[in-house]
Amino acid sequence: MICEKIEDLLAALPPMRALAGLDLGEKTIGVAVSDRMLSVASPLQTIRRTKFTKDAEALLQIAAARELGGLILGLPRNMDGSEGPRCQSTRAFARNLSRLTDMPIGFWDERLSTVAAERALLEADTSRKRRSEVIDHVAAGYILQGALDRIGHLRRQT
Repeated sequence: MICEKIEDLLAALPPMRALAGLDLGEKTIGVAVSDRMLSVASPLQTIRRTKFTKDAEALLQIAAARELGGLILGLPRNMDGSEGPRCQSTRAFARNLSRLTDMPIGFWDERLSTVAAERALLEADTSRKRRSEVIDHVAAGYILQGALDRIGHLRRQT
């Protein structure tokens, strides 16, 4: 099930199940996971992309092993908020993945997530080599944390 709004994803999410955040790149997929209370995102790993079936298999293995309840995909909007070819590619990935799982799949605006991740890694004095190894799953953590913060806000309103 694809959820356009975070409210719909929250409603479809089984209780006490974590979420994964994904930063879909052309060559890699950064993966971050939340705790079961949906409060904190932790970068997990980066998957080297090959073809969709292998990529989906790797993601679904992570989901099964961690008993995830849903996925948040970073939606790479243009700076003016419009959607271009990268957004279309992300939405296509979500549609294809939704055919393989019952987990709800949502989107979160990922503008500047990689910039924020890079800045945090620089502030932590991370070497250039190490930054290149972890940037994608750290960016996924920023994407997921943004969604988790919104979920927390929605929960406090009710």
